[in-house]
Amino acid sequence: MAFGLLYDYLMGQCHNAYEYFGAHFLEKKVGRKKVKGVVFRLYAPMASDVSVIGEFNNWDVTQNKMDKIDEAGVFETFIPNLVNYQSYKFHFRNAKGEYVDKADPFAFFSEYRPGTCSRLFDIRNFMWHDDDWLKSRSRNFDKPLSIYEIHLGSWKGMVDGRYLSYEEIADYLIPYVKELGFTHVEIMPITQYPFDGSWGYQATGFYSVDSRYGNPMQLMSFVDRLHQAGIGVILDFAPVHFANDGFALSEYDGTCLYEYSGEWRISPWGSLMFDLGKDPVRSFLISAMDYFVNYFHFDGIRVDAVSNIIFHNGDKSNGPNEGAIEFVKRLNGKMHINHDTVMMIAEDSSDYGGVTKPLEYGGLGFDYKWDLGWMNDTLKYYSKDPIYKKYEHNKLTFSMAYFYSENFMLPFSHDEVVHGKGTLINKLWGSYDEKFAQLRNLLTYQFAHPGKKLNFMGNELGSFDEWNENKSLPWILKTFPIHDSISRLLRDLNLIYRHEKAMYMEEYNPQRYNWLEVDNADQSIFAFERNYDGEVLVFVFNMTPNYYEYINIPMLTKGTYEEIFNSDKDVYAGRNNYNGLPLTTEDYGYENKPYHLTIKLASFGACIFKKIK
Repeated sequence: MAFGLLYDYLMGQCHNAYEYFGAHFLEKKVGRKKVKGVVFRLYAPMASDVSVIGEFNNWDVTQNKMDKIDEAGVFETFIPNLVNYQSYKFHFRNAKGEYVDKADPFAFFSEYRPGTCSRLFDIRNFMWHDDDWLKSRSRNFDKPLSIYEIHLGSWKGMVDGRYLSYEEIADYLIPYVKELGFTHVEIMPITQYPFDGSWGYQATGFYSVDSRYGNPMQLMSFVDRLHQAGIGVILDFAPVHFANDGFALSEYDGTCLYEYSGEWRISPWGSLMFDLGKDPVRSFLISAMDYFVNYFHFDGIRVDAVSNIIFHNGDKSNGPNEGAIEFVKRLNGKMHINHDTVMMIAEDSSDYGGVTKPLEYGGLGFDYKWDLGWMNDTLKYYSKDPIYKKYEHNKLTFSMAYFYSENFMLPFSHDEVVHGKGTLINKLWGSYDEKFAQLRNLLTYQFAHPGKKLNFMGNELGSFDEWNENKSLPWILKTFPIHDSISRLLRDLNLIYRHEKAMYMEEYNPQRYNWLEVDNADQSIFAFERNYDGEVLVFVFNMTPNYYEYINIPMLTKGTYEEIFNSDKDVYAGRNNYNGLPLTTEDYGYENKPYHLTIKLASFGACIFKKIK
């Protein structure tokens, strides 16, 4: 088995390298006795004179030499009587003739920064309680999928100078997410990383659970408890680049074992780029993601910076990176074969075709792709003075021209509320009250538009302060009714989304969507219909401060409609300009529609009507 696994690793086809490499607790027969201890295995082809050093041997390089057991460059040794949490590193002579101390690339745990050692941890035998969840889990193509993106360290912030543990965060997070109605949480990277300001996107340990918040079993408990509460968990993972700290993967054995050796070595972020054309690197990263799905029961992997995988430095003019594209195809193929209910999600800003097309049809095999074009166009439109919105009308209509080319997800993520970009509400035009009215409109538009949903933590608070990884969210805003009303609105949108099949069933089928009012640029009013199995929902948006006591909306489907949501209701801090009684269509409508519906439409109002059967 070990030979076959090693062969697959070297060929770039291995999905479970973590079962072999690294430090594993086991019993080994020594003479006539079975001895408990740890077997260490290292892949370092150009290393020689390799030792394991640690607190268990007083960091003595002569005590625990490793044997080279394969000409490919695999070293192994067994050390008895070791226990959890003991620190260790590998000591060896590299290709340059220098002796170096390196962390274990396959370590399951690591020292808390600024420490740089790997730590022993037995990851076996966690008692799971999520069988019911796993049996019913799917990739959610015809299910509601509304994601709450969270940075664990700053959601509640530090308490008494320390981060809350995974389990402590779960105590607060579970009731909060359930109350808001989200179906999943997505946690920003929790593979070990040294610099807080990288948010986890520049890691040093790709199998090592972030020690800021606890050990691997505490993370397992975090996921287990969310599953028991009916909440899925998605892991954000960054396979494009890694931190350039000398104790980790950088020039690991004196050669560019993991990174490029040429012009593409340095990433746009100053980190080192994985050479995804190398087969062992492919196996290393595919196995890392499989490890978190297998051992931690994550329900999806969000793959960061896919445009930088498809094109060198994310620049299309550099041409496609065929080696890295092959990595992506192998990754998605392996994940879907071994975990057919786990979602693979691409954070991709490129226009590369077929990102969510199945592998057998020539695509990259992701299940979903972030629609960053929609996000950029939408936020640019909403930031405009209403006088000029008629000149930007196409920014809100363009998304539906390409929407059915991929399985899109609509994100308002952490990237939009940092680095001077302003929070969602800060991006919007107008006075204090007008900003809140438009934020209510914006969030309604996100849920009305086809595609899965993602919101970063704090969007629900209507905060004017940008996210800071070193600070807690401004929870005091919940005591102000106008801010708390945004949470109420987002909760109600989630509940409607989860209840109304027309909002999530067959949403990637163009027959389930019809524009009703698409060309009214002068008034900046939009309306569209979504339908499924006889159910009809109509969404109407007023993008200006003009108020309409009566306005006709063209309709395709005759009948009586009930308003089931209005962003101007007083419970959302609006002015209560809503449609109370059911409304019936009348004949003739403009834009070549056979009917019209006469409604009241609030300033910056957004409303949802449901046809009464």
